[in-house]
Amino acid sequence: MDKLENEQEHTHQKNDSKGIDKKENIKEVIKREEDKIKKLEEEIKKYKELGEERLNDFKYLQADFDNYRKRFEKEKEQIIQLANENLVQELIIILDDLESSVNQIKNEEDKKGVELLYKKFMKLLENKGLKQIQALGKKFDPNFHEVLCKENKENEDEDKIIEEIQKGYILNSKVIRTSKVKISKKQ
Repeated sequence: MDKLENEQEHTHQKNDSKGIDKKENIKEVIKREEDKIKKLEEEIKKYKELGEERLNDFKYLQADFDNYRKRFEKEKEQIIQLANENLVQELIIILDDLESSVNQIKNEEDKKGVELLYKKFMKLLENKGLKQIQALGKKFDPNFHEVLCKENKENEDEDKIIEEIQKGYILNSKVIRTSKVKISKKQ
C-alpha cells in the first residue's frame, strides 16, 4: 500500500508540476498578448497623432491657399481698376476736347450733333464710375481743387471758387484729376 500511495503521490506531484507548467505557460502567453496589445495601442496612438498632424497640415495648407486666392483676386481687381483709371484719364482729354468743340461751333445743327456725342460719351464714362467734381460756388478744398489764380472780390467769401478753368473728375471715389479753379480773395 505504501508503494501505491507513493506512486499516487508521485503522479500527483507530476500532475501538480504539469499544472504549474500550464499556469506558467498561461501567464507567459497572457503577458505576451498583453505586450502585443500594448504595442498595438502605442502604434495606434502614434498613427492617430500622425493623422491629426497631417490633418492640421492640410488645414494650414487649405487656409494658405484660400488666402492666396483672395490676395490674387484682390490684386487682379486692383490691376483692372488701375488699367480702367489710366484709360479713363486718357479719355477725359477727349471729353475736354468735345466740350470745347461744343462751345466753339457756331452752326446750331452741328453743335447739337457734337453735344449729343458729348452727352453719350459722358454717360458711358459715368456708367464706369466717373463723376464730375462740383466746383463753381463751392469753398476751395485742396483734396478736389487746384488753385491756378486768385482774384480780389469784395462781395465774395474768402477762398470761394468763382471760376472753373478745367473740370475735375472722381473715378470710383478716387480723385483722378483735380478741378483747376480761380478763387476769391479779400483785399
